[in-house]
Amino acid sequence: MIRIVVYDDNSHRTASLQALLSYVEGMECVATFPDCTQVVDDMRTWQPDVVLMDIEMPQVDGISGVAQIKQHFPQIRIVMQTVFEDDEKIFSSLKAGAEGYILKNASAEKITQSIEEVYQGGAYMTPSVALRVMQYFNRPQPVPVTSGLTPKEIEVLRHLSDGLSYKMVADKMGISYFTVNSHVKKIYEKLHVHSLGEAVSVALRNKIV
Repeated sequence: MIRIVVYDDNSHRTASLQALLSYVEGMECVATFPDCTQVVDDMRTWQPDVVLMDIEMPQVDGISGVAQIKQHFPQIRIVMQTVFEDDEKIFSSLKAGAEGYILKNASAEKITQSIEEVYQGGAYMTPSVALRVMQYFNRPQPVPVTSGLTPKEIEVLRHLSDGLSYKMVADKMGISYFTVNSHVKKIYEKLHVHSLGEAVSVALRNKIV
């Protein structure tokens, strides 16, 4: 059972998400909150697997909430939900550690798919957001980074940047899930990042993959 916590200051939106998740086998919405004021305590109390996070909220917004969650509970996966396709917000969310970024007008199928993908260790973006990310990273970047990654680590990173989950990477490479996880930890260390989103960003920007 995937335990999900929702952050959104729109009560109608929250109710819709709760109703949606109640009908999806293997998913459960365990709590909802209007902002991230008590986000660390919320995570400690409810111990979710995945957080659906709005960006624009009063008091403490979603991007700040992501940063706090990842600092204290790096294993929790986060999908950002927003009405905005603002480049700054997209990249701020990814830099903070979010694994997914979808628009609020996404279909119910896309929302549940995003939850499943990030829960399995992958990353998820709606096509319009993914296009903006690719356009950003296709721009000339002045300062290359020498990654020091091994061929195996680069292969793992390449598969993850394609959206594969840890389990799918393990199956594709003929290695264990734990070996993939070990490679990812080394990738984070060598690229000086703290999340998969950051690792993929650095890799794409510097043509490592």
